[in-house]
Amino acid sequence: MAGLDGRAVAEGTAAAETKAAAPAAVPLRVPGAVDDHDLPWASDGEANVPYVFHDPAHEGRMTGFEYDLMQAISARMGRHGRFVQNGWDGLIPGLSRDLYALVIDGIEMTPEHKAAVLFSRPYYVTVDRIVLRNGETGLDTLEALKGHVVGTIKSTAAERLLLDHDPANVRSYDEETNLFSDLKNGRLDAILIDEPIALYYRSDDLKLVGPPIGRVAYGIAFPKNNPGLRDAVDSVLGDLISDGTLHQILARWNLWTPQMADYTGDQSLLSVKPTAWTDYRQTMERMSGSSMKAMVQRYVSFLPLVASGALMTLGVSALAMVLAVAAGLVLALARAYGMAPLRWLAGLYVEVVRGTPLLIQVLFIFYGLPAFGLRLSPFAAGVLSLGLNYAAYEAENYRAGLLSVPRGQMEAAIALNMTHIQALRLVIVPQAFRTVVPVMTNDFIALLKDSSLVSVITLTELSQTYIRLSSTYYDYIGTGLMVATAYLLVGLPFVRLARMAEKRMGRVVAKGHH
Repeated sequence: MAGLDGRAVAEGTAAAETKAAAPAAVPLRVPGAVDDHDLPWASDGEANVPYVFHDPAHEGRMTGFEYDLMQAISARMGRHGRFVQNGWDGLIPGLSRDLYALVIDGIEMTPEHKAAVLFSRPYYVTVDRIVLRNGETGLDTLEALKGHVVGTIKSTAAERLLLDHDPANVRSYDEETNLFSDLKNGRLDAILIDEPIALYYRSDDLKLVGPPIGRVAYGIAFPKNNPGLRDAVDSVLGDLISDGTLHQILARWNLWTPQMADYTGDQSLLSVKPTAWTDYRQTMERMSGSSMKAMVQRYVSFLPLVASGALMTLGVSALAMVLAVAAGLVLALARAYGMAPLRWLAGLYVEVVRGTPLLIQVLFIFYGLPAFGLRLSPFAAGVLSLGLNYAAYEAENYRAGLLSVPRGQMEAAIALNMTHIQALRLVIVPQAFRTVVPVMTNDFIALLKDSSLVSVITLTELSQTYIRLSSTYYDYIGTGLMVATAYLLVGLPFVRLARMAEKRMGRVVAKGHH
């Protein structure tokens, strides 16, 4: 969420306002739409107050001033706006792969961003502000901040200002909550941040100081190859600005500013009360309290979200492990008993997969494969990436198990007139499988934890649930204990089942020796 100087705002506005609305006779191309009335749009709704975020009073419901704006735009276009969650770093890649039609997430209209996407006219113009602890004084200008440790959000105009001014003392963050926590804890001397974020994240022990700095403008992003949809949305956005609808939305969130009045030319004074702002503040005060009643209420409200995250983690992990076991066995047999080309290909697969980061593989399967015509859902991509990754490790486990079976077992099976395949299926593989069961259990527990990486492709599992809840309420301990317990409860039954299977297989083998 970041900024733009006055020149860039003017240029962005002028460029957008020269665009006419798409002719009604020309059907709009809406990537990701499930029908003619669908308008899928993406944002990062995790710890993204006040843009698009989970309502702390009803965690299953999305809210925010950008959310309200998209509802208004969709209604004016005669469509149903459908929110699609994606992480900040994946928003534009997902847009380029036609996973959704547009992105709105406080994206600054910089020349670099304009080179990658099409923008609407700005829908919000604001400034950067300095935030200090209440006891601090004298750090109210950029010049005064020099030599002090200052935090901001990465890849923003505020970050560029700070890096140009005093690069040695800049600390960049991914999450606003971590940024403000470090200021409170004394790890930072000051924060430079967009005014809406400062307004909503500032607590009673922090203060805004100094004059506004710079100029920040946000635009709605579209793929480069879809100017028709951009022009249609831009035309509706212009109407919302002209008739005062945008003013009303921002007033409800206490975000109408002199900068917006100057930008839109709307100097009117509305009687709209900041109800959304008031509701948010009251809910946070009630839910973030340290009393026993407030804590119990908070943790009870977390249970459905943690349960939902646990089910997603379990589903992805279990299916991925099934795939890993099947594919790993095939790879192990190919390496141990296959022809030379098969052994070489299986060995190459194992080394490549084990030698590259799982995160890169997840991103490649989800964002890279569509370039080859293979577009997978986030769930399918998560299962496939985890399964194929762990298949390489399982293959080495199984190969070790196969090699641990005495060679005489194969020779004896062949002597009993079994085919090579029958000997493997009935004699060798069962003995090898028993050897690797304990290792498989450890791998499944590891896979459960690695499933957290699928959060980068829009799946909300346990770790993403923890990030959302802890960053919303600044509660890292209680929420962390709840999520850790959920991981344990998900994994323990499988450990128990593995031990039972190991004992049963041991008895079967023991009977076979008599």
